[in-house]
Amino acid sequence: MIIGAHAIIYSKKAAADRRFLIDVFEFPSVDAGQGWLILGLPPAELAVHPADANGAHQIYLMCDDVKALAVTLKKRRVRCSPVRDVGWGLLTQVTLPGGGTLGVYQPRHPRPEAMRLPAPPRKRRSRKAA
Repeated sequence: MIIGAHAIIYSKKAAADRRFLIDVFEFPSVDAGQGWLILGLPPAELAVHPADANGAHQIYLMCDDVKALAVTLKKRRVRCSPVRDVGWGLLTQVTLPGGGTLGVYQPRHPRPEAMRLPAPPRKRRSRKAA
């Protein structure tokens, strides 16, 4: 069974972008060894769009109020594009310290219920010999 998704943002300044995501979006993180950080994300969705070629993937973050988020980000001196109505949602592009951009949008489309993970197996209690 699938238990999650692992998204990757490629960056010329990976450490700065990791710090940005932790400091600005307050994503939790763990050190997977040797300082390699893995950041936690909220529940996710996956869509498959038609394309002329395979292998291109995108990641967007979603929020409840993108206009309020853009105001908050600008107060924190984070560059983001003007909020645009793109039909399926309200979208802004946040500029990461590494120079890349990350789309953040307020969805208008129907959203599926998040997958629930199966409960972990219960540990058996060992019986002490009498």
